Amino acid sequence: MSTTVEAQRAWFEQAIDQAQGDLPGQDLEWLQQTRAHARRAIGTLPVPNRKSEEWRYTAIEGLLKNSFQTPAGEADAARVLEAGGWLEPDYPAYRVMIVNGRCIADASQTAGLPEGATVGSLRTALATDPELLGTWFGQAAAHTDHLFTALNTALINDGIFLHLEPGVVLDRPVEVVYLSLGQEQAPLTQPRNLVVLENGASATLVERFIGPGDALYFHNGVTELALRDGAVLKHYRVQDESRNAYHLSSLYLTQDRNSLYQGTTLAFGGAWARTDYQAVFKEEGARCELGGLYTVGDRQLTDFHLDVRHNVPDCSSREQFKGILYGKGRGVFDGRILVEKQAQHSDAHLSNDNLLLTENGEIDTKPQLEIYADDVKCSHGTTVGQIDPQQMFYLRSRGIDADAARRMLCLGFAGEVIDAIEVPELREYASQRLVATLNQSIQAAE
Repeated sequence: MSTTVEAQRAWFEQAIDQAQGDLPGQDLEWLQQTRAHARRAIGTLPVPNRKSEEWRYTAIEGLLKNSFQTPAGEADAARVLEAGGWLEPDYPAYRVMIVNGRCIADASQTAGLPEGATVGSLRTALATDPELLGTWFGQAAAHTDHLFTALNTALINDGIFLHLEPGVVLDRPVEVVYLSLGQEQAPLTQPRNLVVLENGASATLVERFIGPGDALYFHNGVTELALRDGAVLKHYRVQDESRNAYHLSSLYLTQDRNSLYQGTTLAFGGAWARTDYQAVFKEEGARCELGGLYTVGDRQLTDFHLDVRHNVPDCSSREQFKGILYGKGRGVFDGRILVEKQAQHSDAHLSNDNLLLTENGEIDTKPQLEIYADDVKCSHGTTVGQIDPQQMFYLRSRGIDADAARRMLCLGFAGEVIDAIEVPELREYASQRLVATLNQSIQAAE
């Protein structure tokens, strides 16, 4: 075993050892077994490196050079709220505040939930409703395959628990704000989320990931999403982390008969940011629609990995992701659709389009289709290009200056993804963040 691998193993072991004392649910046998299984997996799973196809374009050496510490206890709610600006945009929503990986009840707003709806802290639910959690926990998240998911599982502490009983429809979105505050020792925050929508339930979930200034931290979040028969989840995610932050989100989705999942992820921040989606159809008639927009500038790497599995007949999936790269930013898109032999009448389409605003931007894009059925409608494709000179000429000839024309064309390119956001305040917020990013890209080009 090489010294490098030994050092990487030691990094993971240290992360586990320093966080053991504050874990909830020590008396829950199923939870302790889950944690122990994950710890054993960490000792046997291969450490991600460039020889691994899933990590071919995304090095973790920079991440492992840093020493992160799991924060002890809850952050002070008064300090969090006084910091200001974290709850913008403000709109009618049930809101959960997670600071450095822990839910802050005094900063959350969940009053008025309908009967049959649970929204709140996973840590609290482990004490109040452990049997329900035990039924669903770990059903989708593959901690035996993914080293960072295993790390999160070994240290299950807090996060959100969203559960809707059959037929419950939420009248407003659930917003979860993940705030990572820098400390003397760079924080390791590992929220663990469980979202379960029973038969015919419906909800809108908004997640925002933020961090102040140039704070250094590592967000390693895992979310399990289970949609039962006819359930509908609209899921919006905005990653706007500190430009020194490391961000990894792993999402595991399972869908039953005639369920609908619509997920849109916007990635603006972070020094190193990766989002992994694994979606599995369990019964016929399910639909999964994934969309994303990433902007990547100097000293940034943003990576999207999709693994959508058609295991049963008559399901459909749509994946549309767009990237805007400027400066020396680097993007990675690795999307895979697997259609098994028994998954006849599958309808699956995957696209990735990228716009390079400077010559120094880099994108590694790899859309993949694996089809073993013979009666399907499937397609995949990717494009990489620069702003069309003829379009620029058209706008300039009508008196629009070069910077404004550039912004207009980029907004048009990204508009299809942003326009899919059905929460007006969030859609406006996303547009403003995109404009701010485009202004940075113009400065980088000068």
